[in-house]
Amino acid sequence: MKVRFFTIPNLLTLSNLMCGTFAALAALVYDNLEWAFWFVILAAVFDFFDGFAARLLRQSSPIGVQLDSLADMISFGFVPAAVLYAMTTRTMGEEQTLLRYAYAVASFLLAAFSALRLAKFNIDDSQHEEFCGLPTPANALFFTSLGLISARTGFNFGGEWLICIMPVMAWLLISPVRMFSLKFKGFGWRGNEIRYLFLALCVALIAILQLYSIPTIILLYILVSAVRWGLKNNGDGINN
Repeated sequence: MKVRFFTIPNLLTLSNLMCGTFAALAALVYDNLEWAFWFVILAAVFDFFDGFAARLLRQSSPIGVQLDSLADMISFGFVPAAVLYAMTTRTMGEEQTLLRYAYAVASFLLAAFSALRLAKFNIDDSQHEEFCGLPTPANALFFTSLGLISARTGFNFGGEWLICIMPVMAWLLISPVRMFSLKFKGFGWRGNEIRYLFLALCVALIAILQLYSIPTIILLYILVSAVRWGLKNNGDGINN
């Protein structure tokens, strides 16, 4: 089988993967959570444009699909777990070895759930217009933005609090909750109402809180999606 490795979409996907490896390096080796955040942002940009380029250039391929999933696992699966581990252990002393190991297991379970989320996405054809469970890029932005806030302000979120959040986010990754996609169906208002309203709210929050608004935006995205999913299910139940 002839395979074209170095197409433009695949190069963009590999750029996503490289940004993910640099983000993990920044978090685990250099304890630079701000750089980790910016590398994840860059990875998300490459992740957006690889699919766009594949459709535009008509270079979609099975290897591109597999490569995209592998790159996402690094950038949006492993990296948030690495950032979580860095945040929970950065104030620990050398004598707290057992606690460090416990936090490592808890932190990197997040990567395992991200892998389950991506595997589920790969075999689920119903996730074109909305997602089933929290998308891994949103989860990655949540944890890396907390790392950014910690790095810039010196604020310690507390290892216990962060570890308590992890099971909630892990469950959301594989949950049945349908979360809306920001992919637009054209540019008209009809059918895109929730997307336009959510983006307008995001712009307002960013204007007020700047980069510190990102965790709030992710939590708002989860809340709006959950309410929308719940109302839709109740409506379907009444109709039936």
